[in-house]
Amino acid sequence: MSTNHGALKHVKVLDLSRVLAGPWAAQTLGDLGAEIIKIERPEVGDDTRAWGPPFVENRQGERTRESAYYMCANRNKQSVAVDITQPEGQQIVRDLAMQCDVLVENFKTGGLAQYGLDYETLSALNPRLVYCSITGFGHSGPYAHRAGYDFLIQGMGGLMSITGKPDGEPGGGPVKVGVALTDILTGLYASTAILAALQAREHTGRGQHIDLALLDVQVACLANQGMNFLYSGNVPQRMGNAHPNTVPYQDFQTADGYMILAIGNDGQFARFCNAAGVAGWAQDARFQTNTARLANRVELIAMIRELTVTKSTRDWIALLEQHAVPCGPINTVRDVFDDPQVRARGMQLAMEHPQAGDVPIVASPIRLSDTPVDYRLAPPELGAHTNDVLARHLHLTPEQINALKDKGVLA
Repeated sequence: MSTNHGALKHVKVLDLSRVLAGPWAAQTLGDLGAEIIKIERPEVGDDTRAWGPPFVENRQGERTRESAYYMCANRNKQSVAVDITQPEGQQIVRDLAMQCDVLVENFKTGGLAQYGLDYETLSALNPRLVYCSITGFGHSGPYAHRAGYDFLIQGMGGLMSITGKPDGEPGGGPVKVGVALTDILTGLYASTAILAALQAREHTGRGQHIDLALLDVQVACLANQGMNFLYSGNVPQRMGNAHPNTVPYQDFQTADGYMILAIGNDGQFARFCNAAGVAGWAQDARFQTNTARLANRVELIAMIRELTVTKSTRDWIALLEQHAVPCGPINTVRDVFDDPQVRARGMQLAMEHPQAGDVPIVASPIRLSDTPVDYRLAPPELGAHTNDVLARHLHLTPEQINALKDKGVLA
C-alpha cells in the first residue's frame, strides 16, 4: 500500500456489502483514505464479479474473474474471503468489527442477526462502531422484509413515471435511468451519513445505527418533481427531455444530429434569441418571461425546432457559447472520455492490477486541496488480502490461517 495522506486515514471500515450501493459508499470512504476491509464469500465473492462481459483480461489476453462492473465500485479495498455461515467465520468478523470504526452491510432486514453480526450484538462489543445498514425498504414499515433492487425502486419510487416519452408519442412509456442511479445515490447518502455519525462520535463517544433505505432515497431524490406535486396536487408526467419548470430546456434536432439547450432564466433566453437572429422573440409577450414560455411551450418549441435544423450541432454550440447560452452535444460514452474537459480533469486513470497490469478506472470527482483522493489499491482479487489482514489485525499465525482454510472457513 502506498503512503496514505487521505482525510480519513485514521478510519477503518468493515465492508460486508456487495453489488453497488454499499460498495459505492465504502469505495468513497476508501478514496478519502479510510482502510476498507471487504468481506466476501469464499469461491464466489461479490455478486458483481460475475456480472460480465466485459471482464478484465490478464497479460496473456485471457479472461479473469473480475468484471468491469465489479471494478467500478471496489478500488482501495482489501478482500478477505470468509464464510460467515460457520462459527469460526462469524468470530473473525466480530473480532475485526471490534477494531473498526464503521461497518457497512446490505443484507435483508434482520439477515445478519442469525450470524451474531447484527447491530445490537456488535455495538455491545464495540460501542463506538458506526453501523450502516442499506436495505430496499428500511428496518420498519410493511415492506421492511422485502428484497429491494435498483430497477424495482426506480419504478416504485416514482422515477420511471417521470422518465421517458409521454404515452401518446412513439416510444412512449416508462423508462429507467441508464445506470443504477438509486443505488449510487444511496451509496452517496450512506457515505455522508457515516461521516456525520463519525463526527457525532467525537462529541458523544458512541457509534450509532444508520438505517438507509433505497426507497427513502428515491423519494427524497424526486426533488423538484416531488415538491411540484406536493404544492400543486398535479401528478408529474413523462415529458421526454423537456423540463417541467423552465422552457426551453431540452434537446433539439440540428442539421446533423442533436444538441441540448439548457436555458434557465430570461436573460439567457434573450441572449439565445439575439444569437440566433430572432431577437424579437424575447420581446414577444408570449415568451418574454419563463412563466409565459411555460404557458406557450408547444408553440415556442415548434418555432425553435424549425430554427435549429438550419445549422450543425458544432456550429450552434460555437455560436451560442460566444453569447453565454448554456448548450451542449449529446455525447456517447466514447465521446465523454475523449472530451478535452474530461481529459483535463483527469477523470480516466490507470491502476496496477496483479494479473492485468495497468487497468483503466474512472476517477473520483472529489477534489481536496490538502488531502486529495489517494488511489492506493486496484479492485482486489477475491481473498487477495485474507492472510495479510488476519495476521495484521487479529495476529493469526500462518498455521492458524491454514487450519481455517482446511476447514473451509477461509479461501
